[in-house]
Amino acid sequence: MGEEFCQTTLEGRIERVTYRSADSHFMIAKLRPTGQAGLVTVKGHIPEPHPGETLRLQGSWQYHARFGQQFAVTGFEVLLPAGVEEIRRYLCSGMIKGIGVKTAERLLAHFKGETLAVIEREPERLAEVRGIGPEKAQRIGAAWLAHHHVRALMELLQAAGLPPACGARIYKEYGSESLAVLREDPYRLAADLPRIGFRIADAVARHCGLPISETERARACLRHLLEEALEDGHLFMPLAVLAERCGTAFNLDYHAVQEALEHLAAEGEVTADPEATEHPVYLTPLYAAETDIARRVQAMAQIPMPAAPVDTERIMATVVQRLAIQLSPAQLAVLESVFRHRIVIITGGPGTGKTTLIRAIVAVLAAVGREYQLAAPTGRAARRMAEVTGRPAATLHKLLGFNLSEGRFERDQDDPLTTDALIVDEASMIDVLLMGHLIKALPLQSHLILVGDVFQLPSVGPGTVLADLIASGAAATFALEEVFRQAARSPIIRQAHQVRHGLLPELVSVAPQDPLPEFAFIAEDRLEAVAQTVVALCSRRIPAQLGSQGGYPVQVLTPMHKGVVGTIELNKRLQAALNPQAKGGAALGGRFHLHDKVMHLRNNYQKEVFNGEIGTVCALDAEEGRLTVDYEGRQVEYEEADLDELTLAYAISVHKSQGSEYPVIVLPMVTHHYIMLQRNLLYTALTRARHMVVLVGSAKAVAIAVAADQPRRRQSLLAWRLGSGSS
Repeated sequence: MGEEFCQTTLEGRIERVTYRSADSHFMIAKLRPTGQAGLVTVKGHIPEPHPGETLRLQGSWQYHARFGQQFAVTGFEVLLPAGVEEIRRYLCSGMIKGIGVKTAERLLAHFKGETLAVIEREPERLAEVRGIGPEKAQRIGAAWLAHHHVRALMELLQAAGLPPACGARIYKEYGSESLAVLREDPYRLAADLPRIGFRIADAVARHCGLPISETERARACLRHLLEEALEDGHLFMPLAVLAERCGTAFNLDYHAVQEALEHLAAEGEVTADPEATEHPVYLTPLYAAETDIARRVQAMAQIPMPAAPVDTERIMATVVQRLAIQLSPAQLAVLESVFRHRIVIITGGPGTGKTTLIRAIVAVLAAVGREYQLAAPTGRAARRMAEVTGRPAATLHKLLGFNLSEGRFERDQDDPLTTDALIVDEASMIDVLLMGHLIKALPLQSHLILVGDVFQLPSVGPGTVLADLIASGAAATFALEEVFRQAARSPIIRQAHQVRHGLLPELVSVAPQDPLPEFAFIAEDRLEAVAQTVVALCSRRIPAQLGSQGGYPVQVLTPMHKGVVGTIELNKRLQAALNPQAKGGAALGGRFHLHDKVMHLRNNYQKEVFNGEIGTVCALDAEEGRLTVDYEGRQVEYEEADLDELTLAYAISVHKSQGSEYPVIVLPMVTHHYIMLQRNLLYTALTRARHMVVLVGSAKAVAIAVAADQPRRRQSLLAWRLGSGSS
């Protein structure tokens, strides 16, 4: 990185911010040192730095081989301006939400050198100024307090040796109570902030010298480790592993761990299952979901199916009449068998006829007058299901009637769905919690048909429901292998099946001057060259070849978030290349510009927007700190505090692409992503494309992915419970 020197202090005014991450609070800025000519580069974690601010920085000088001398910040102090001109520059920087240039001038004209004191101590007086009513005065006062509270919070976290990025999460959870919570009840964070809360609490408690109960600390640690396992897709941790981690990673006594585990179990937070050989310890909702699925599936299997509604000839006649298609013998055999089993799984790769079978099943059910419903895990998958069937399809959350105010599903065994049959597409995306809710809401005598590709990546949420149902034999499974002639003409489908069967796809490198085929490979060995090629493909080469398809026809998928060709870096480059607003327009949260392509990151039932939905920023007000995203005609507003639910979506992870299709996929494949290169990841990426796939990188990376067919096993006992195990 470069040579580093001793710690020192640097004071000066920020002239411009060249980079800022709203997630981590890392920034790079140009600072004009007090009493010196010229600018210096400073870098480090400072929340919401703005031009015009005067800072006193602690840190050290470093020499970077490429960028020269830089000041690496380890601590900071904001020096508030005193004179009218300095206050004007400070307020006009836009750092206080609700105060732009015009408002700043009116405030200064009225309050002069007392402006900042009034904002901090008497914000209601701001309403004395023309154009500022009581409501806006209150908002400005709250924005000032939030701005300075976050910085005080950051100072405490830095002093405790914690990453400054934690500050935004803590402030969003507790607001103006953040500092009080940290100083008085830090282990509360372990329950409120999954994954990061315990480590923060532990560090702050030590730094502040707070009295610590070993049992309370062990409780927080157990909760932390189980939530960490959940985030990694596991349903439980074996007791021995859990106790060992508490001891080696956090120096907790075994007896304190045992006592804490008993307390958590008594309070219903965790459940230990002594009947299973590994003595698994679950967060209770995960245990309840796994056992509910097993019990309900076994109960459904005990109820005999009624006679098939139609015979072979009538099935064929119905399909031909209603859909104008002729089923293959294999498809017809599956269609006949579907009506003999209460729980059915239809799985297969692209081009094997899954969609045709869904349409055929719907046609038969409609012809014989049976009630049915169609659903999928995501809005995108449900919309596509409705398009191909011509019938309404809902998300599983909507089907189950999620109640926002109470945080629960309305439909359950006491208020079940009213349907003879339920067909669910993209079933590989269903995690154990959602399946637990679904199976409880489905009448035992209903017909459940799950359709999905078990070779794709597992669900983002915990568990491996589809694979476990298949492995247990609890569901009648029909694996479609034949790729139909029309689909087989698609190079994308052919190469996807090559990958699925562990064979290398045909990588014929395309010259820069040649048109891109449907399945293209561009060989690049250097990471920087791969990144530059991806940007050139998205901004020039593909649009020039395919013409305008409206919006953003190209979707970049990548295996990882970090690195030169990870989502973070590629999004910055693609934003600069594809959105002219990014060159000079106002940015919100240091990242988002008008017309940016963005993705929502977690289910937000209040906004009715869900994990993985992609939209476009259609309105942005930097002064008021809000933006609006258009999701296929539906507009959703975000305040600045909500921005951690959004990310740029020019490049997204392969995991986030599940359940979606895109006209064109560009996929960097480099050996630096070695840890993530898996066969199911490459297969999933290829099957997201409708018209074109372009791989950029090395043939070696593709070969590594194809050979790696041992994805990390998730801890789940669903298959065991469905088979010979206890449920």
